[in-house]
Amino acid sequence: MGNRKRKEWLQQTVFVGPGLLLFLIIVIVPFLMGFYYSFTKWDGIRSSPTWTGWTNMRILLEEKAFWTSFLYTIKFTVVTVLVSNVLAFAFAYVLTKGLKLKNVLRTVFFLPNVIGGLLLGYIWQFIFVKGFFTVGEKTGIGLFQEPWLGTPATGFWGTVIVFVWQSAGYMMIIYIAALVGVPKDLLDAAKIDGAGGWKLVRSVTLPIVMPAITICLFLTTSNAFKMFDLNLSLTNGGPGTSTESLALNIYREAFTNSNFGLGTMKAMVFFFAVALVTVTQVLITKRREVEA
Repeated sequence: MGNRKRKEWLQQTVFVGPGLLLFLIIVIVPFLMGFYYSFTKWDGIRSSPTWTGWTNMRILLEEKAFWTSFLYTIKFTVVTVLVSNVLAFAFAYVLTKGLKLKNVLRTVFFLPNVIGGLLLGYIWQFIFVKGFFTVGEKTGIGLFQEPWLGTPATGFWGTVIVFVWQSAGYMMIIYIAALVGVPKDLLDAAKIDGAGGWKLVRSVTLPIVMPAITICLFLTTSNAFKMFDLNLSLTNGGPGTSTESLALNIYREAFTNSNFGLGTMKAMVFFFAVALVTVTQVLITKRREVEA
């Protein structure tokens, strides 16, 4: 028995050890170092940071720009998570029916996810600024004549549109995989009992695909909270800082203001906020999952 255990430990060390070592070096060690730097003052140039204790936390609590970005990020996350998942589920539900072009449409809806966030932001910036202006000028439609990236309200909705356009296709694939796995006999039995339309979706389909909903809500929540590249290339946080996400605020604090201590403290607060929200969401949705 002892030899068997030793062999198992040896196998685990050989196969899991290198990956675990890389994980410790790349993830755990930098996280612990960041936790230390969040209590220091450091410009990234000096060889040794200066320990300041809770000074960075006090500065953060009094900084209006940080909390403005925090509230903007929460608002953006709530809107995009709801819209992305509703739209993705609707696409998936329609494309699991007998449409002749369903494979083509699946590809078309998924393609935006392939484009990188920076490139996507610059493409849509051109569309909002040049494309919409030209369409509005030719047609006279007021919607296209709006300064889509020129005001806080339109800048917010412009960012929401691009994020949803990029993420809905990926979530759609997950929902399609879940919908295909819904037992046909269960649906037929529900129809015989008189369920149909929305009642069939609400009472039968949604409870069965709840594991997919848990995954999609987790992915869209974490991605929306961490949005950076799309925000940087599309609006650059403007006009002013009205559409500045929390990730962009942290980036500017560290790399533009060369204040790595305060920037790391913001990153730590950001990490715990995202962890709290995502873990709570997963726990709530996991309770609603049922066995097919």
